[in-house]
Amino acid sequence: MSRTRATLETSVTDPIEEEPHADFDVASFPGGAKSAIEAVLMVVDEPVSAISLASAIEITVHEVTAHLDELEEEYAAAHRGFTLRSVGGGWRIYSRADYAPVVEKFLLDGQQARLTQAALETLAVIAYRQPVSRGRVGAVRGVNVDGVIRTLLTRGLIEELDEPGEGGSILYGTTTYFLERMGLGSLDELPAIAPFLPELEALDDLPERDRG
Repeated sequence: MSRTRATLETSVTDPIEEEPHADFDVASFPGGAKSAIEAVLMVVDEPVSAISLASAIEITVHEVTAHLDELEEEYAAAHRGFTLRSVGGGWRIYSRADYAPVVEKFLLDGQQARLTQAALETLAVIAYRQPVSRGRVGAVRGVNVDGVIRTLLTRGLIEELDEPGEGGSILYGTTTYFLERMGLGSLDELPAIAPFLPELEALDDLPERDRG
């Protein structure tokens, strides 16, 4: 057998196993693998599987699962505001259900803070009068609302409806995202607004300020 043939057969039948590439030694981290897992979970946008965590940190899936269980036990014992849950085959950090009221209040207050008074007033008219045209909204507010409507559309709080309005005008309504941000299950849960807006029946008597 020639040397070339022998070399070729050796390379085929006895492949050389390469060492896995590692840019770090997880044992060198102050908190070890468990803290490394926690660091990854802090930056994910969606649940990550135990297999993905094991591959990234270069430990076994069994070790990952054990560390995840330990982390959640530590969070619960320390009454932390967040919890570690397995959802849809992946793991992610979530705010603890016990603190839902304060989280909801923060989100709602923050949403209002980011919207101008003009945007809030326009959003209120649309929410309570939908489906409603831009012209009808402008009649209620007494100003041109084109810019505000664009802002609300961009924020995903309102949308153009398929049904045409009077004279072919575009009609607007609130979105599912609006309900989520307001913490409502449906429009039926909107609070009474009589002290803040004209009677809804009276709005039909107002001339449209512009067509939209």
